[in-house]
Amino acid sequence: MAMNQALLMEFDHEVAGTRTTLERVPFDKADWRPHPKSFPLASLATHVARLPGWAKETLTQDSLDMAAGNQDWNKIATSHADLMALFEKNVVAGRAAIEGTSDAAFMQPWSLKSGATVHFTMPKIAVLRGFVLSHLIHHRAQLGVYLRLLDVPVPALYGPSADEQGM
Repeated sequence: MAMNQALLMEFDHEVAGTRTTLERVPFDKADWRPHPKSFPLASLATHVARLPGWAKETLTQDSLDMAAGNQDWNKIATSHADLMALFEKNVVAGRAAIEGTSDAAFMQPWSLKSGATVHFTMPKIAVLRGFVLSHLIHHRAQLGVYLRLLDVPVPALYGPSADEQGM
């Protein structure tokens, strides 16, 4: 099996759980945060909605320079419809990038930079798994905690949740 086919199964699984989680975000509490050091709800949800698109950025470029800035990173979804549209756009872009990547291309190096400083360089497949998919899972879990604290049912992701027994 080609690496992209194996990764697409993982990507699709994580995207499905993420979609269910994002669908439950209560935008009437967009500014709520569980702690002063925490992201506001809308900021965290927007970050989660962007993460599938990082697959495209990783697989179609050789690096990301954080010092170059990107105005889109600062835009926060202002409605549930905007959030879901952003997520779906990023899912399509990320999935297409994975689907179009050869085994050889997955092994090409990718670097995270800030100007002249290189934070790390590793094969694109490691970046996709560690800094895209795992990053998505991490922040989706944070969002699950926010949902719990806001008394919104937490979706079953890898088995039943306390709110969705037997799913």
